[in-house]
Amino acid sequence: MSRTTLAIIAFFGAALVLYWQVQVKRSAMEATKLPDPARPEFIANDLRSTEFNEQGLVQSRVSAKHMEHFQQTNETLFTEPVYLVYPENGEAEWQLTADLGKLNKETGKVVLQNNVIIDAININEPVQSLTTSMLALDLNTMIMTSDRQIYVSGQDFNIQGLGLYADLNAEELELLSQVEGTYEAK
Repeated sequence: MSRTTLAIIAFFGAALVLYWQVQVKRSAMEATKLPDPARPEFIANDLRSTEFNEQGLVQSRVSAKHMEHFQQTNETLFTEPVYLVYPENGEAEWQLTADLGKLNKETGKVVLQNNVIIDAININEPVQSLTTSMLALDLNTMIMTSDRQIYVSGQDFNIQGLGLYADLNAEELELLSQVEGTYEAK
């Protein structure tokens, strides 16, 4: 073999080894690269979902105009969500609507924001509607809380106050401070 042939073989051999090393490093970097947390894992439009408890009873139903789920944080963002919540007795009693919603699947907590309206499904309920700007609902305990201004309307009364604690299973509702109201006798 001539020197030229040996030089060409050595040159191509070195190029092949260098190319192989670059590809190994690139593969290692891509394997350790985490997905972008700002990008949702999946997106849905006109979503309808039903969640069941351990006994197989419906726990909640949600529909939304738009939904984005982020796998890394296990959070789901909703646009114009409508929640139907089913306390322990298994009957839908409340419909919650808002402009925005966020569900954390690990904690089971839903946070609703902007134009939050809670309506009673049964027209015979004493409390017919609550409105606020932000509300948190724990789907595991069915406890609603808020630190914002709350407006409550019922069959013959209107009440407003600051802060809310409501246990949907126990059917208890408490405004925490600055409570004012009017009652109209019929």
